[in-house]
Amino acid sequence: MIPSPRSAVPDVPFAGLGETDLVVDAVYAGGTLGHSGDDPIGKLLPGTGNQGGFRYAGSPAKGTVRLAVLYTSGGAVDWPDHLDTETGTFTYYGDNRTPGKGLHETPRKGNVLLRDAFTHSHGTVHERGSRVPPFLLFEKAAPGRAVRFRGLLAPGGPTLAPDDELSAIWRTAGTQRFQNYRSRFTVLDQARIPRAWIRHVLAGGDPLDFECPEVWRTWVESRVYRPLLAPATTVIRSAAQQLPDDRTGQAMLAEIREYFRGRETDFEACAVAVWRLIAPATGTADVTRPSRDGGRDAVGSYVLGPSAAPISIDFALEAKCYEPDNSVGVREVSRLISRIRHRNFGVLVTTSHFNRQVQSEVHEDGHPIALVCGRDITDALRQHGRTTPAAVREWLQQSFPHAR
Repeated sequence: MIPSPRSAVPDVPFAGLGETDLVVDAVYAGGTLGHSGDDPIGKLLPGTGNQGGFRYAGSPAKGTVRLAVLYTSGGAVDWPDHLDTETGTFTYYGDNRTPGKGLHETPRKGNVLLRDAFTHSHGTVHERGSRVPPFLLFEKAAPGRAVRFRGLLAPGGPTLAPDDELSAIWRTAGTQRFQNYRSRFTVLDQARIPRAWIRHVLAGGDPLDFECPEVWRTWVESRVYRPLLAPATTVIRSAAQQLPDDRTGQAMLAEIREYFRGRETDFEACAVAVWRLIAPATGTADVTRPSRDGGRDAVGSYVLGPSAAPISIDFALEAKCYEPDNSVGVREVSRLISRIRHRNFGVLVTTSHFNRQVQSEVHEDGHPIALVCGRDITDALRQHGRTTPAAVREWLQQSFPHAR
């Protein structure tokens, strides 16, 4: 998910918003009068509006959008917008979020904008240049109405198939089913968006002229993505960072622990399913019998290469259905490490967290072990549509029925 808003002294005061460039991760202050005029995006990008997740200059219905803003509060658990800063991939959900309307019948026409932008992104150079507006990503920050700029977006991504870039997904509210879009963008490697270019684009000028960022020009002219990649420097996560920081996420994990209470070995199949959500290229995976597992709860393969000539890498998986205050320690991880063969890897999935020593040893000694903690589980479930405790309970009951 988008990280929780961080309290900070804004980098740019409200009075200076109309003259400033946009800098990645800079915070732009909101006003203090207590009404919609306090919104900083409307000052940063005049004419795009001051409310909603979709804001734009132009008309989606007429195909004349010149510049678009995607705004996320990070707080919609049913629609978990997600920025992967390491790969530059941003997942954003459309604006048909309640039943009663068709996919493209929303008041702001945000889904129309998504549909047309992704369609024309696969068109000619002229179509990309004239029908796909530059997208600018902002997220809620603190204090007050402040926002943080997260980057310049292009629809799609270098490793995504067209069906993965924009897909219509079903949701249920009560007994009513409805569709919304899940879209995936790439944050382009551009640290600063010049104010002069913003003015030029908003005035209706050719977006490839007048200080156009080179990464945008490259994408328009060749559909080549240059993502902003930001590998994490912190490899040791605290206990708090490994567990959900919201009540809904905590309740989702509690549902899993309670469902398998007294039969924790049955959690192994659930752990394999969670790993598949995180690593979709996982091939066959078999839960081993407790009396014969040799210390492994499951064994499987991860598939690489073209579908006509794939190769597989074997892995061993262990599952620990622990309470949140019961960390996974060195003993459990050492047991898995000792059973990994050459050129294999290991996966350890827990509903709890890993202590600091475990993380340090795995990282410093270079052990090929993927450590999947409680927050990773809830993030994976949310990204695949299981966003409430009730939805998780339904998934558990359908996927892992109790033995009769």
